Amino acid sequence: PILLASATPSMETLNNIESGKYQTVSLPARATGATMPEMSLIDLREEQMPPQSWISPQLKDLITANLQDKKQTLLYLNRRGYAPLLLCRECGHRLECPQCTAWMVEHKLYNNLMCHQCGYQMDLPKKCNKCGAEDSFSPIGPGVERLLEEAKGYFPQARIEVMSSDTLSTPKQVDAMLSKILSHKIDILVGTQIVAKGHHFPLLTLVGVVDADLGLSGGDLRASERVFQLLHQVAGRAGREDHTGHVYLQTYMPDHPVMQAIKAGDRDAFMTEDAQARKLLNMPPYGKLAAFIVSALVEEKAAKFAKDLARTAPRHDQIQVFGPAPAPFARLRGKYRFRLLIKAHKNINLQKVVRDWIEPLKIPAKVKLQIDIDPYSFF
Repeated sequence: PILLASATPSMETLNNIESGKYQTVSLPARATGATMPEMSLIDLREEQMPPQSWISPQLKDLITANLQDKKQTLLYLNRRGYAPLLLCRECGHRLECPQCTAWMVEHKLYNNLMCHQCGYQMDLPKKCNKCGAEDSFSPIGPGVERLLEEAKGYFPQARIEVMSSDTLSTPKQVDAMLSKILSHKIDILVGTQIVAKGHHFPLLTLVGVVDADLGLSGGDLRASERVFQLLHQVAGRAGREDHTGHVYLQTYMPDHPVMQAIKAGDRDAFMTEDAQARKLLNMPPYGKLAAFIVSALVEEKAAKFAKDLARTAPRHDQIQVFGPAPAPFARLRGKYRFRLLIKAHKNINLQKVVRDWIEPLKIPAKVKLQIDIDPYSFF
């Protein structure tokens, strides 16, 4: 027997339960006996946010009260670095990675700019390479380093630390950080996804999600499910022992189904609604999907082979082929990328269809074809 344990099972797992493929064992309450945290939404449309500030006045007051009660706070933002984008104030030019379709992220910890897709690093330019203006680049948006800076400005007496993969690169560093939290040598923890799962902090009673909307946009069919899972896991860090936990989600979309489901603590209702939407669109797990990614250092080579794939695509009334089109990351690690999506009815043997499709084709030299059945990522 294999036991798959999760507080937020995937849509595929729930479908396997419905079909009788999986059996379930439910844990109806927290193992420690603690109550579930109280969930609230902070509507950022109604908050009077100071310029260049990401901690709302309401959340700031809540943190102040929590510090007075000698309890710990988690500020969650799933974005590494200081700022996700640098913009020239004179001409609006944005610093992009020379190898990827991605913005360069400012990291004050390393005193450089970094691409989070390929790892390319560079110093902050003294001049804009488009208009020549000097010292004109401004950081746009927050990363955890910028959030740390803001928190230190609001709470100068508090002991504040960042927990991210940039600051904790070895198991020894992780253990040292966890020890500091458990011994209450930290009052406010600013963290990325690394803090979301599995950690038990008895004195952590307040969780503030700074940008709860992060990840909801884009064309990923699993976006809502993934955001719900992550927010549910982050919320689970609050109030795990004797003290009641409180979770506040800062959002510009308080009426979004994900936000309403998190607030109500109603996972089943959200998953049912999401499942119905997927059934209507014949999307996994109620239909089948395959992604073809064609990549090459020469754009014309990748584009030509992607068109050849589309031209030889199978013709079937239960199969649809979309594309080719530039992939969401149209250039990655120096390679140009084109994508085709294949959607099929659930009773179609998609692996066989794909195999019969590509076997007669000759993949050109220095062109790479990646095939992902029911892709988890759409980038």
